[in-house]
Parts: sequence; C-alpha cells; structure tokens
Amino acid sequence: MEAKSYRNFADLQRHCKRGRDFEILISRRPSSRVAIVAPHAGRIEQGTSGIARAIAGDDLNLYLLEGTMRFHNYEALHLTSHRFDEPECLALVATCWVVVTVHGCKGEQDKVLIGGLDQDLKERLSASFDGAGIAQQLEHHGFPATDPNNICNRGASRKGAQLEISGSLRRSQFRQALTESVRAAIRANESAIER
Repeated sequence: MEAKSYRNFADLQRHCKRGRDFEILISRRPSSRVAIVAPHAGRIEQGTSGIARAIAGDDLNLYLLEGTMRFHNYEALHLTSHRFDEPECLALVATCWVVVTVHGCKGEQDKVLIGGLDQDLKERLSASFDGAGIAQQLEHHGFPATDPNNICNRGASRKGAQLEISGSLRRSQFRQALTESVRAAIRANESAIER
C-alpha cells in the first residue's frame, strides 16, 4: 500500500486522530538550541523513535509523532517532510538553531543518507559516521531535503540536516554508534557556531 498524499497536517487530521491513531511526544530542554525530530516515528518508520530519543538524551529537545495503529501506519500517517507543519513541532523548531530529523528508508545495507540545507552540519555528520565505520552518503541520493519547507530546514537558522537510516541499520548492533556519532557532530557544530 502507498501512503496517502496529504497536503498538510490539517489534512492528515481529517482522517486520523491523536490519541487513537497517533501520539505526539515533546521533551523541551530550555537551555538547548537543538531539536531532534522524528516526524514518522512509532510504527510509521520503525526504529526511529528509539534512535531519536537516544540522540536527544537528557539535554536536547525532542519531538516525536508516533503512529500507534495496529496496521498500515505508514500508509495512513506518513506526511511528506516538506508538508510536515504540525503546529507543536513548528513551535519547537522555531526556537532552535539546529534541527536534525530522523527518518527510516528501505535498504539492507547499513547506511545513512544525509540531506538538508546545513552544509557544515552535514559534513560534520558525514565525518562522524566515517569515524565510526558507518556507511553514509551526502549527495546523489533520493532524499536531498533541500526544500526550504522541509521540517529539518524550518528552525531558526532556516537550515538543518535530515538522516534517512536504512532498515538494516535501524535494526543493527551499530545503533549506539550511530547515535553517538550524531551527538558528536552536533557538539562539534555547536562549538563552531559559538566561535
């Protein structure tokens, strides 16, 4: 089955209800300028909730829209990233300088596809993944995330990073190395911004 083609979050809400079909979880960290967002979490793109939570830890802002339906979560709840305008998410990312979104993509090779408009952060993520021995691709893939309306690019800086994580990597023993690599890249990025 293919995902429905919603125009925006209001359109999705005409078909699906919070508390029945999905839940939204937000953990605000007032001292943080970073938001980790998984707009297709829970049963929509399996494994992204846990990865986003691990990246956010206790110190970074976290937003999850989690599918909770028994079946067909992707088909019913997948709102394309450049149309993802859920109001609570927009309010959170507007206060953050750095936005990193966590997604799942198909693939049996452990790999991360890196997109978004924040070239510096993308290069730091790429180097961090390389250092951890995690295959990654910065360009020439199907998820460039260069639309200014993509949720990763809607933070205060108007640029962010999108991580499309293959199914095999989301299920693999390298998940911890993945989350640590992302956190290291974010720290390096923040240090560069503060200079």
